[in-house]
Amino acid sequence: MSPADIVKKLWNYCNVLRDDGMSYSDYVDRLTYFLNLREVMA
Repeated sequence: MSPADIVKKLWNYCNVLRDDGMSYSDYVDRLTYFLNLREVMA
C-alpha cells in the first residue's frame, strides 16, 4: 500500500468519524491508534 493510499484511507475514516459526531481530538486519537496498530501488524 502506497503512502497516498494510506492518506486517502485516513481522510475517508476522518469523514466517517466526523459525520458520526466525534470531536477532532477524539478522532485524532483513534487515527493514531490505527496507524500504530498497522505498524505492529506489518
